Amino acid sequence: MTTNPADLRYHAGHTWARTEDDGHVRVGITDHAQDELDTVVYVDLPQPDSRVEQGQPFGEIESTKTVRDLIAPVSGTVVARNDALQDDPERVNRDPYGQGWMILIDIDDPDQLDGLLTAQEYRDTTRTG
Repeated sequence: MTTNPADLRYHAGHTWARTEDDGHVRVGITDHAQDELDTVVYVDLPQPDSRVEQGQPFGEIESTKTVRDLIAPVSGTVVARNDALQDDPERVNRDPYGQGWMILIDIDDPDQLDGLLTAQEYRDTTRTG
């Protein structure tokens, strides 16, 4: 299992947020989430110029087990989506923090990132037993 990268912030809805050099925020699902889902077979992502709201669904992810909403960790406008997931949705399983990213957001309020969980806080919420 992959460790949650310390440079990311995490939403309790099992998504992560990474601030890019240009100020945009890259979003994906956590390793914990992809592991729980099992094999990802389809990802439904919003088109560029779509609005997303923090804590609200921005798309869906389908696996061999279930279909789940993708929860936006921050609010803003989608500037790009990872179209490679259409042909190869299992990228999410192989590399959730890299090639399996989902959308890039022009964030409304960068202070929203401060309200997200750190890697340790997220890890604490996903521990079992």
